Amino acid sequence: MRLVFAGTPDFAATALTALLATQHTVVGVYSQPDRPAGRGRKLMPSPVKQVALEAGIPVFQPDTLKTEAAQQELAALDADVMIVAAYGLILPKAVLDMPRHGCLNIHASLLPRWRGAAPIHRAIAAGDRETGITIMQMDEGLDTGAMLLKSLTAIEPEDTGGSLHDRLAELGGRAIVEALRLLEKGELSGEAQNDELACYAHKLTKDEGHIDWHADADAIERLVRAFNPWPGTYTDLGPQRVRIHAASARTEDSNKAPGTVLRRERDGIDIACGTGTLRVTRLQLPGSRAQSVNDLINGGKDLLLPGQELH
Repeated sequence: MRLVFAGTPDFAATALTALLATQHTVVGVYSQPDRPAGRGRKLMPSPVKQVALEAGIPVFQPDTLKTEAAQQELAALDADVMIVAAYGLILPKAVLDMPRHGCLNIHASLLPRWRGAAPIHRAIAAGDRETGITIMQMDEGLDTGAMLLKSLTAIEPEDTGGSLHDRLAELGGRAIVEALRLLEKGELSGEAQNDELACYAHKLTKDEGHIDWHADADAIERLVRAFNPWPGTYTDLGPQRVRIHAASARTEDSNKAPGTVLRRERDGIDIACGTGTLRVTRLQLPGSRAQSVNDLINGGKDLLLPGQELH
C-alpha cells in the first residue's frame, strides 16, 4: 500500500522505521517545522524528519493542513492510508477523508483511557498497572475514533516515563504493521469507544513537577517516575532548587512536618510525607549533575541534613 506518515518525536520515528521495513511504500512524510534546540538554538530537524531523509523520502513541513495548498499537496501523494503518531497538528475532515482507508493513529494508551497529549506519564502517575497501544481510526474528535487494534504491556514498579515511552514506541511500531496486515486482508474492524470510560491526559507542565510533600509517599514516587526524564520533579530547600531523579516510597510514618528530612544515609535521604516516607536515592543540586546520595555525601555537601525542611 501507499502510505503517508505524519509524526514528529522519537516515538513516531520508531513507528516510521518499522514501516520502512515492510513491503509498503512510504510516499511522503509530514513532520513539524524544524525547531531551535541546544545552546546554540540552531534549527534542528525532528527525529521523524531525520529518518525520512536518511531513507530518501520526501518530507513536508506545513504550519497547518487547513489550507487548500497544503491539502492539494497531500492529495497528490495518492495515499491508501495515512499513519499518524504524535504529529502535533490538527487534521481537518478533508484530510481525514483523503486517503482511501482514512487516517490511522498510533496512540500510547488503552483507549478510551487517557485520551490526549501525555498518556504515558499520566498512566504511571495514576498508578495504572497496565497500558498499551491503540491503533485508532481517526475522526474529528480528540482521540475519539473507533479502536481497531490493541497491544498491551504491564507498567512495572520500576518503570519511568522514559522506559515506558521506549517500550510503547516499539510496541506501536509492531502494532501498526499488524494493523496494516489485517487491513490488506479485509480483517481490520473497528470498535466504538465508550465515552463514559474516557479520561484525559492533559499536556504536562513543569510546574506539576513541584513536589507537594503533603501528598502520599506512593503518589510522590509515581510522580517522580512518571516525570523522569521530562519535565522532572523538584523541591526547594530555602532558595535552592533540588531536582529529584529517583526515589522510592516507604511505609514508615513520622510525626515530623511533611517535607522534613528525617535521615541522610549513603543509600538515601528519607523525607516525611503526608502519609509514609519518601527515600530519595538520586538528585541534582543547582549547578551540578545528577548524582547518587552516596556521591553527595562523598562531596562533603552540608545539604539535606536531618531537620531541614523542603518546600
